[in-house]
Amino acid sequence: MRNATTGAILADRVQMAIKLWPRLWGLMGRRTFEPGEGLWIVPCNSIHMFFVRFPIDVLFLDEELRVLEAVSELLPNRIKAHWRASSVLELPAGTIARTGTAVGHYLQFGNPPA
Repeated sequence: MRNATTGAILADRVQMAIKLWPRLWGLMGRRTFEPGEGLWIVPCNSIHMFFVRFPIDVLFLDEELRVLEAVSELLPNRIKAHWRASSVLELPAGTIARTGTAVGHYLQFGNPPA
């Protein structure tokens, strides 16, 4: 997953959570979330951080993968939602700041066009 607006790579190992159980389970029970990893939850407009052991960065996206809201360092035991979002990209804490990703930027899944 890359930021198509800036060209920055957000994650090169993205797991998609499309079915109900993977969407509900998310990052619960994981001990780490390494740089370069990501979890893209589709469809989704809210997440919970119960039983997640570490803070994460969260991007709420519309249907065109435009960033509607960027949340840095969301802590465990929190809930966050964006009513217009159609999907959520969860990233290791610090990814948003490192890549300069901001509201209004567009993301791209896969390689850039040639």
